[in-house]
Amino acid sequence: MAVSDSLPWKPYPELSDAERIARANTFLESMRTRRSCRHFADTPVPREVIEAAIFAAGTAPSGANRQPWHFAVVSSPEAKAAIRVAAEEEERNFYAGVAGEAWLEAVSPLGTGPDKPFLETAPWLIVAFAQRKGGFDAAARVQNYHVTESVGIACGLLLASLHQAGIATLTHTPHPMRFFNRLCRRPAEEKPLMIIVAGHPAADATVPAFALKKKPLEQIASWL
Repeated sequence: MAVSDSLPWKPYPELSDAERIARANTFLESMRTRRSCRHFADTPVPREVIEAAIFAAGTAPSGANRQPWHFAVVSSPEAKAAIRVAAEEEERNFYAGVAGEAWLEAVSPLGTGPDKPFLETAPWLIVAFAQRKGGFDAAARVQNYHVTESVGIACGLLLASLHQAGIATLTHTPHPMRFFNRLCRRPAEEKPLMIIVAGHPAADATVPAFALKKKPLEQIASWL
């Protein structure tokens, strides 16, 4: 097996354990204020904010460092309107029974429905695509690995970055989502995973009380 060139590990700043704990808790307290927003204002958000967040997403670890993600960023009113029309068509089918009774019961505490006006109102829509094949050369078509896991991590970093910048977000996953390939002009072999709506909350935005309910540490972690 060929061994590539390596570089020395760039050390993190020298911190005491107390400082590390403090930093971890500071980030925790910030992320505890993150909420999914379903009521957006049309207030502009600088493109530089979105670019920095996508750059941060691009630092995510990935299988074989193939970085199998593409983020299609939509801001034109015409494109957003087309996405809303396509998404609401799928959502109407979803809520009309395609989802099944159990799924509809699960989302009922969130008060969601087929109408998605935020897809037009918010200044930015970021559609995350997973690339089964790719490479550093745009023409390369090599196999990618752990694609869904890698893109999921990148989307998590994207959400955290936007939150740190004071931008409200919402992850939206209409099903099926293949219309995104056509509307975002992406190849058929790329799989749309989610759309991240980004902008400022509307003045009258609310959050379902159910959304604030989080599992305790002992339920989400075990120590062996």
